Amino acid sequence: MSVMLTPDAQVPSLRVPTLSGDTWNLAEQSPENFTMLVFYRGLHCPVCKAYLQKLEGLLDAYEASGFSTIAISMNDEETARKTASEWDLDKIAIGYGLSDTDARAWGLYVSKAIKEVEADIFCEPGLFWVRPDGRLYLADVSNMPWARPDLEFLHSKIPFAVENKYPARGGD
Repeated sequence: MSVMLTPDAQVPSLRVPTLSGDTWNLAEQSPENFTMLVFYRGLHCPVCKAYLQKLEGLLDAYEASGFSTIAISMNDEETARKTASEWDLDKIAIGYGLSDTDARAWGLYVSKAIKEVEADIFCEPGLFWVRPDGRLYLADVSNMPWARPDLEFLHSKIPFAVENKYPARGGD
């Protein structure tokens, strides 16, 4: 069963291998403002492809705004490499091998394949902003592939959030 994370509380630990050959560890991230985790369904998802390509195009702007960013799926390494290659993702860090347990700990919905092209099991989309101290700032979780936050709109809100020290909402 999935859980609901609490705003401004510590998020679950997370470590995943990346295509660069490293192990990405959330606890080791030290962005100026936030770490953005984008959980995606996998290679089979055309909506994920468009979304991650949009993110790839905005990555420099997010980094200039003090963000560390990673895209993560439950795909295996071979499928993740194929994803990066076929989708022309060469800037964004790609994590793979997300476990069912970790997906659910982050409150993600987990689905089983209904089509032959889908992975046997995969997480549905989720996007999180995590403060450098590991507290949750923003969470957007969906049970459907097409419900995702607008990356350009989110980026436009960073100056307001940072300059005004806007608090995480919904934890009361």
